[in-house]
Amino acid sequence: MLIKFHLPIHINKQVKPLPLATHCPVPGKTCQISGWGSTTSPEVTFPEDLHCTKVTIIPQDQCRRIYPDSITTNMVCAGESRSRADSCQGDSGGPLMCDGRLQGIVSWGPGVCGDPKKPGVYVNLCKYTRWLQETMRRN
Repeated sequence: MLIKFHLPIHINKQVKPLPLATHCPVPGKTCQISGWGSTTSPEVTFPEDLHCTKVTIIPQDQCRRIYPDSITTNMVCAGESRSRADSCQGDSGGPLMCDGRLQGIVSWGPGVCGDPKKPGVYVNLCKYTRWLQETMRRN
């Protein structure tokens, strides 16, 4: 489902479209996430400002080993093995950006955020690019 606004969005320095990715994410690629989600876990602390951090795309086979029977080709995992950088409660729906393009959408993760052994899981938007473009063109 896509949301169609009744009024046009006013583009300015703070509000602008993010182009869709033109290809699927490459394992090892450093990308960026941003959101208003909790900055602590398991206790929840929401920030007053938008937060951003870098995460690395995890190979699909590694992601499937971490989350058996849960990962499909429509999902991509990203995280940091050397830090606690991660998406968390309240970040769902936020962007995963690679090379200035929208590569994924924050979906889910383990119960405790920032576990270096359990990366965040994102919608793999390259699997939906054609549908998104066709739906926007028709409407």
